[in-house]
Amino acid sequence: MPHVVVKMYPGRSEEVKERMAQAIARDIVEIAECGEEWVSVAIEEVDPADWPETVYRPEILERSEALYKKPGYNPFS
Repeated sequence: MPHVVVKMYPGRSEEVKERMAQAIARDIVEIAECGEEWVSVAIEEVDPADWPETVYRPEILERSEALYKKPGYNPFS
């Protein structure tokens, strides 16, 4: 069952986060052809200073084979 975790910098309103979660869930339901009841979406806020070591290195660099959409930035460059 699809569970999506969105990690992003803090600062978006609860309304924006809710809209994002609903839009992601709608697309998953349509594309994966599953019921909405099977989809969950979490949003985790990560401080910009922590991003390189808590998100980029472990989830992007070290798991690049799992990425279907790669970022166009590298905080270590």
